Amino acid sequence: MGFIAVIVAAVAGWAFGAAWYMTLSKPWVAAAKIEVDENGRPVGDSAAPYIMSMIAMVLVAGMMRHTFALSGIETFGKGLISGLGVGLFFISPWIMINNAYGMRPFKLTLIDAGYATFGCAVIGAVLGLF
Repeated sequence: MGFIAVIVAAVAGWAFGAAWYMTLSKPWVAAAKIEVDENGRPVGDSAAPYIMSMIAMVLVAGMMRHTFALSGIETFGKGLISGLGVGLFFISPWIMINNAYGMRPFKLTLIDAGYATFGCAVIGAVLGLF
């Protein structure tokens, strides 16, 4: 059952990310300084980032499930709050450090850290259901 929970949680986190970045695509593209074509689509778009992001979601969901099991986090609410904490206090600061050293705009940090925070909350909530 754990493997299925991880896959479902990873897909939920990935789907949330798709919605997040579709909603914030214009400010994200501008902040990330992505080159776009005349239609506003990234130049040289490939499937690789989508595949890599799904693999990353499986890794995150898998480690969150392991941590939750060891910590006794077994409800929707505890999973949601714990996932929020993972995203806000583990992943987001790392994104901020990487973006700061890369001299990237703080707006990019807010967009990406927002996804990390709320995406982990979604993953945690789904794991709490299993």
